[in-house]
Amino acid sequence: MSRHDRVQAALKREISIILHDEMNDPRLGFVNINRVELSQNLRFVKVFYGVLGQDQDYQKTQAALDSALGFIRKLAAERINLRLAPEIAFYEDRSSEHSIRIQEVLDEIKELRPSQKEEPGVKIRKDGRGEPKKSSRTHKKK
Repeated sequence: MSRHDRVQAALKREISIILHDEMNDPRLGFVNINRVELSQNLRFVKVFYGVLGQDQDYQKTQAALDSALGFIRKLAAERINLRLAPEIAFYEDRSSEHSIRIQEVLDEIKELRPSQKEEPGVKIRKDGRGEPKKSSRTHKKK
């Protein structure tokens, strides 16, 4: 693992700890750090976060993160022992909401799908997929 990857992972871990343990801002909702992108020169960090809640929760959380940006930057740089504290920018990441919606749609499709009936020669496995029929042809050996 390269130094870049180690610093990136350490930043993700430390920023997450700072948000959950150090900050007492009531605007800060249930925040999850989804990923961190660090520039190659270790000067800029993009932090992608998700919030459990509605749109107004995202707005409140973004306001809390923007106001605490210097505090988070200073603590993260101190804890990782970086010579220069990287510039941090927070971005919303709603991918978890999309994955939840996709799972709901798949569950709806599964409920609407008619039950599979066994065809002669086809065994239905527990996962719902059928096994292929065996060929009635016999292959002659040469």
